[in-house]
Amino acid sequence: MGSSARSPRERMVYSAAQLVRAHGATGTGVRDVVEHADAPRGSFQHYFPGGKDQLVGEAVLWAAGYAAERVAEYRRQVRTPTPAGLFAHMAKQWKDEFTRRGYERGCPLMAAAADLVGSGSPVATQLATAVARWEAAVATELVAMAVPARRARRLATLMVSTLEGAIMSARLRRDVGPLNTVVAELAPVLHA
Repeated sequence: MGSSARSPRERMVYSAAQLVRAHGATGTGVRDVVEHADAPRGSFQHYFPGGKDQLVGEAVLWAAGYAAERVAEYRRQVRTPTPAGLFAHMAKQWKDEFTRRGYERGCPLMAAAADLVGSGSPVATQLATAVARWEAAVATELVAMAVPARRARRLATLMVSTLEGAIMSARLRRDVGPLNTVVAELAPVLHA
């Protein structure tokens, strides 16, 4: 859906996710989100009566939904899907992002978690839900590839956790090398 087709509320959730990717949850201001979203001034309180916590919570849930959609794309795009191929597909999105746009923006889930988990923020619950949704999407795809359900859940945790670490490392190094490394090194485990 094009940005002009999105409602101001949808644009604010999307903008919050994008700004959290670059600045973290605490570094993302409500005014910045409203401006980035090109939303009417004063609309924030109307759409988010729970304030910034509600907005950031919805942004991380949106990000998890986006990640789940990208995961589901893989099996539709290839003739013979494999767990290692799925992981390579997940990493490719980030390699493409970093190659095209640079290393300034990472995963909004990791960025928000770094800021908010342990702080007593109510967003921590939504972060846990978001990660669980992403892992469930990965596990669903693995089960569709004939991986037993219990192993699929464990591999999904391994894949998401490994990818998040590689994203962070790639950003720090300003190099996609860590993403290439985890794809190569995790492949034998995923093929087992």
